[in-house]
Amino acid sequence: MATMFNVYNPATGELIEEVTAHTEGEIKQAIKKGHLAFKKWAAVNAHERSKLLRSWSQKVQENKESLAKTMTLENGKPLAESLGEVDYATSYIDWYAEEAKRIYGRTIPAASESKRITVSKQPIGLVAAITPWNFPAAMMTRKAAPALAAGCTFIVKPAVETPLTTIRLIELAHEAGIPTDAIQYVNGRGSVVGDIFTSSEFIRKITFTGSTPVGKQLIKNSADTVKHVTMELGGHAPLIVAEDADLDFAVTQTIGSKFRNAGQTCVCANRIIVHESVLDVFADKLAKEVQKLKVGNGLEEGTNVGPIINKKGYEKIVSQVNDAIEKGAQVLTGNKYDTDEEKGYYFVHPTVLKNVNSTMDIMHEETFGPVAPITSFKEIEEAVEIANSTPFGLAAYFFTNNYKTGMYLHDHLDFGIIGWNDGGPSAAHAPFGGMKESGLGREGGIEGIEPYLETKYLSVGNL
Repeated sequence: MATMFNVYNPATGELIEEVTAHTEGEIKQAIKKGHLAFKKWAAVNAHERSKLLRSWSQKVQENKESLAKTMTLENGKPLAESLGEVDYATSYIDWYAEEAKRIYGRTIPAASESKRITVSKQPIGLVAAITPWNFPAAMMTRKAAPALAAGCTFIVKPAVETPLTTIRLIELAHEAGIPTDAIQYVNGRGSVVGDIFTSSEFIRKITFTGSTPVGKQLIKNSADTVKHVTMELGGHAPLIVAEDADLDFAVTQTIGSKFRNAGQTCVCANRIIVHESVLDVFADKLAKEVQKLKVGNGLEEGTNVGPIINKKGYEKIVSQVNDAIEKGAQVLTGNKYDTDEEKGYYFVHPTVLKNVNSTMDIMHEETFGPVAPITSFKEIEEAVEIANSTPFGLAAYFFTNNYKTGMYLHDHLDFGIIGWNDGGPSAAHAPFGGMKESGLGREGGIEGIEPYLETKYLSVGNL
């Protein structure tokens, strides 16, 4: 008898759909199909692969509204954000449709007249992906598009909370003409599927977006078969506001970064570090604007902040807020909750905390919720020290109109993605990824296709 798991609407607790979990045998069979399909897909010329990817992108856009509604139902984010994510997801398909035609080799001058040296690129093989619930469309296409463009076959395990968006995207890929065995999905618990992926002799690369502890385990397990890995892991982003910053602009950008998807993003601002001379003004402006945000069901018009994905996430947020208050933090707005544990929904009203310090858990642990903790600094070196005092290095933001301050911050912040007067720097055409324990490799940009390619060197002698 098949094992089923339920997909719920986090805004209401209502059952959306029952999804069949694949058995170990079915997963291994899918992997074998992907492996066998690799040679045929890799042999498809780059222009044809590009054409098929463009067709996939067109199919996704034709189904944009229905995809966005599905995403909001299973994820909870406001419909406007889901519509934006569909565009973001297709931007990766569009970008790598073009990059498929730009996988270049090179000729190297030899040290002997009788030799010729060339370097070529070839697809790495079958790629397995594990994607998160917070961006169920974009995190899949950000991996699938470069893999397919490079000539790799692809299999993905979506998060059990949000499998429906991924399933539909892959159906559309098949409708666009991409072979069914070239791009597949499997459903099941992460630990089970992850072990099958990492132990498989047929899978040559693992790409994962999720927590650092899970990423570390996948890296360890992949070592036995020496798989290539790309890891986009946890973050704890600082947002620095210098004394010369445009405060109104900084407030707008901070809200966009912090409260998107109810703060459930790996790059959202988690620690707001403000110069002491503008602390009170910035904090008051931020709290005033945050109070305007509407909390509710993502399908309701005007909703800005949706639900927390589950009870575990909700409890972590509440624990961090309570800890901060007990240790002296001042609540400027928020610290309100609408929950129904019996029905299974959890809403956290956007919260702004002032007078936060390094003794509080919220300064050391990724929140993944709509809480903005504000602390202060005197000298710019102190702001950098606070920002870098974490094992994570995914994203950082700063606001200043002084180019010396800006260049100093760029040079000294240990983060892979930095926004200077920009709270939303992510883009398909730019490399996305972290330093330190926030990951390995980059996704997006010209860098994003390299992890799916092997480099082959040919030396021809006796000419």
